[in-house]
Amino acid sequence: MSVRTQSSEPTEAVHRAGFACFVGRPNAGKSTLTNALVGQKVAITSNRPQTTRHTVRGIVHRPDAQLILVDTPGLHKPRTLLGERLNDVVRTTWAEVDVIGFCLPADQKIGPGDRFIAKELAGIRKTPKVAIVTKTDLVDPKTLAEQLIAVDQLGKELGIEWAEIVPVSAVGDRQVDLLADLLIPLLPEGPALYPEGDLTDEPEQVMVAELIREAALEGVRDELPHSIAVVVEEMLPREDRPADKPLLDIHANVYIERPSQKGIIIGPKGKRLKEVGIKSRRHIEALLGTPVFLDLHVKVAKDWQRDPKQLRRLGF
Repeated sequence: MSVRTQSSEPTEAVHRAGFACFVGRPNAGKSTLTNALVGQKVAITSNRPQTTRHTVRGIVHRPDAQLILVDTPGLHKPRTLLGERLNDVVRTTWAEVDVIGFCLPADQKIGPGDRFIAKELAGIRKTPKVAIVTKTDLVDPKTLAEQLIAVDQLGKELGIEWAEIVPVSAVGDRQVDLLADLLIPLLPEGPALYPEGDLTDEPEQVMVAELIREAALEGVRDELPHSIAVVVEEMLPREDRPADKPLLDIHANVYIERPSQKGIIIGPKGKRLKEVGIKSRRHIEALLGTPVFLDLHVKVAKDWQRDPKQLRRLGF
């Protein structure tokens, strides 16, 4: 395992800026880690695997560096056209970033899904790779030590040289800053790439759609894991409002694959959809910093995950 030593020579202050992405099987804690590093909710998190479909970039601003996090969908063995497209997105992203963080949860033994990704990573020679053992708050020290050794072994076995192996807990906020400290030296020198206040460069409409989708997924654990897509049709400031009381009108459609799923999303007497609206509106208002009127409609887009034309229309 790597041991860090600090050089005692005085160094000129250099500024670094670059891209890092977190990879790992679905639900390995990638989005939660992005949010913890950036300090705000930018990637959607849900305990349903496979919920991140857009490359959400979180931006960590430091006096000496800017770390831009690209959150890719989990890589998995694809079963649908959507799955294949998501995997292509992952590989393209890996080739373009400056450092890759491979997330492995501390509370689960290394499995076939992790090996599948590690093998793919081994094929990407130039990019430095950091192994991140996530969810350390869920295990005791002995289990954690065993997992760290297993991760080290996995690297040796596949010929991956880990630049670092770091245990973190995004939820318990353990070692999250340390992780940023270790990622930054692996970035190229250069000026900041984004203005100071930016947290993400996702178009606002995409982020709003993701927040609605997260709220819609919340209560329907097993019934509709992947069958929900959200498209924000328009976002317009309400006219005739006094300057100190603005209101943003957002009209969005929640798409599902089959008519039978409509009832699940809407709920008895529209109760679920109302809850989705209330919950997502809170997050949207926090994100945009302005009061919002949210108008949600549920529509059926038959088998959209397998239809190239529909995938395009829904933004994939």
